[in-house]
Amino acid sequence: MLPPCTLLGPRSGPSHIKITINRGPAQAKGALCVGITNTVGSAISNATHCGVHLNAGFEIGVASTKAYTAQIVALTMMALLLGADSRAKAPKRIAAMRALARLPDDIREALKLDDDMKKLAEQMKDAQSLIFFGRGYNYSTALEAALKVKEVALIHSEGINAGEMKHGPLALVDENLPIIVIATQDNMHRKMESVIQQLLARSAKLVILCNTGDGAMDQFESRNCTLIRVPRTVDALQPIVNILPLQLLSYHLTTIRGFNVDQPRNLAKSVTVTED
Repeated sequence: MLPPCTLLGPRSGPSHIKITINRGPAQAKGALCVGITNTVGSAISNATHCGVHLNAGFEIGVASTKAYTAQIVALTMMALLLGADSRAKAPKRIAAMRALARLPDDIREALKLDDDMKKLAEQMKDAQSLIFFGRGYNYSTALEAALKVKEVALIHSEGINAGEMKHGPLALVDENLPIIVIATQDNMHRKMESVIQQLLARSAKLVILCNTGDGAMDQFESRNCTLIRVPRTVDALQPIVNILPLQLLSYHLTTIRGFNVDQPRNLAKSVTVTED
């Protein structure tokens, strides 16, 4: 059964499957279709009832980094609007709105990690594989970071839900596999700390993305872990701050390895999906 509202948020060009989803069962069931797009006049914007234009500016690179962060902001703002009538959620709503106002400063602070990411890229440039562990909100961060490294740096990478670590991924862990763990202070913080302990017990080579001032992560510096510190914000917006240093890492890995950041091998801006 389809929900009364269907959100579509593509970052690539028009494709058969997107239009089929939109014009097919969703609209047939009477669902309100909302398109979130960065292109005025795109197939999605024309096929949906209404939509949100991200206004992130033209994406030169195929990897499309601006649209990703802009989508998170747009979806957060939509959630705030939809929850405006709930008194029980008012404190969280106010905190999120204040965090949105601070977001430009948090982003500027995160971008100061550029030199650190370049040094880290130098250390990882010859890696055959790279794994990102995340959970909760930051599972999507792990997936996006892995996709960027895969797309532009041409290094095999995987974004893995840390809750699934024992179901296969743990067998890959050794001292030669670079692993980045996203462990910022959200509701998964304690569980991510446990994940780090389990990885270290298997001689993992870890980079830990954590919040500035998070004393719980200090212990891992003495255990040969590299800590990347980012500003703390509300859980819904933390993935925006978290992805920035990882995007910078993929950028530097790409340039150091001698590849074109904006035009990855075998990839194009518009994605075509074959019909069933």
